[in-house]
Amino acid sequence: MPTYEYECESCHERVEAVQRFSDPALTTCERCGGELRKVFSAVGIVFKGSGFYKNDSRSGDSKPAPAASSD
Repeated sequence: MPTYEYECESCHERVEAVQRFSDPALTTCERCGGELRKVFSAVGIVFKGSGFYKNDSRSGDSKPAPAASSD
């Protein structure tokens, strides 16, 4: 279940709530009775597996350039 963060419009108290997607949003601050609004923040994303980097799509056919000989 996701954790949502709410902030009171009046007293700026922040509250976290673990809710299902189907649960109704919280609307009233327990501290002062003011109106709550959802706070949205950046989400950390982790890409796992191949295909996310430029060098992941290269085939193994390419050969490195030959080293210059020092005669």
